[in-house]
Amino acid sequence: MKAMILAAGVGSRLRPLTEEIPKALVKVGKKTMIEHNIDWLASYGFDEIIVNVHHFAEKIKAFVKSKTDLKASVKFSEEYKELLDTGGGLKQAGWFFDESDPFVVTNVDILCNLNLEKLLAFHEESFSLATLVVRERESSRYLLFDESYRLCGWENIKTNEKKITRECQNIKRYAFSGIQIMSPEVFSHMPPKSIFSLIDLYLDVNSDVLISGFLDTESDWFDIGNLEKLNNARRFAGQQ
Repeated sequence: MKAMILAAGVGSRLRPLTEEIPKALVKVGKKTMIEHNIDWLASYGFDEIIVNVHHFAEKIKAFVKSKTDLKASVKFSEEYKELLDTGGGLKQAGWFFDESDPFVVTNVDILCNLNLEKLLAFHEESFSLATLVVRERESSRYLLFDESYRLCGWENIKTNEKKITRECQNIKRYAFSGIQIMSPEVFSHMPPKSIFSLIDLYLDVNSDVLISGFLDTESDWFDIGNLEKLNNARRFAGQQ
């Protein structure tokens, strides 16, 4: 099975660490973040992985190629000229994926032990175009779902922006975990432009197709998006 790790970001919130290395090579415990994600994906059978790269791209490529114990084959999608955002990055890597099998997309700065078998089963049983892993946690931005966990909007509570894209009752608000699984039909819904986010894509199409939320209440989950969160993840890893 195939997966994508989104690793092209510059990691500005992790400076000064990312002035010398990309966030994919930041260590949590004895392993880099990219190793954690490759090992996690491979443990559930996602053993063909593509990684998009931009910031210190050659360092990521050289590191991965130097590792002889990885349990997955890894290819790269290079965004040398400009960052393509999550949707544009996936679109450029579309050649990598099969025409029929669902695939996982995860951010490289997420450390998680989510059971991907459960996520895949939920996705296939719901016949969703995409299934987004969400959690009940504090955030400034939330995805909005109805009682059936069907996406119906987005909200930023700091700026008071709110976008409702489908009528629904009893709206539930959850934070996105940076992990998702999608069917290859997603490529047929992508816009002609090269730079766009996956969340914007989902909000544009969810009145016509099913975009679902998968509420994760069981896994350990860490976002290493800034130094404080990185230290939290490192403390957790030290307890394992």
